[in-house]
Amino acid sequence: MNELGIGVVRVYEDPGRRPGEHRVLVDRLWPRGLKKTSVDFDSWEKDVAPSTELRRWYGHDPARFSEFARRYRAELAREPAASVISTLRELAHGGHLVLLTATRDVEHSGAATLRDVIARSRAR
Repeated sequence: MNELGIGVVRVYEDPGRRPGEHRVLVDRLWPRGLKKTSVDFDSWEKDVAPSTELRRWYGHDPARFSEFARRYRAELAREPAASVISTLRELAHGGHLVLLTATRDVEHSGAATLRDVIARSRAR
């Protein structure tokens, strides 16, 4: 959890729900090998996930992360993602928001970029 109450948690290493959390899966694809009943989430917001094209281009290559994040922020500024960002900002304002992802390298992920976008828009 960062200082603004927005955390990023890998679904395969989920420590479990804490009181007051709102948990949102932010991947476009369902996490491989997990049943929907085994993931504790409140909503699945595919519209804020990186586009399939961007995700494939990135390929989780840390050397491409800066450019990936720049392109992804541009995607997040457009609809339908922009509306979901507004909703997530409100949820973060009301308590603790947890962004769930299946990505191995959480700090070089779309979820980390999304966290930063929500935090920045929340600070305004």
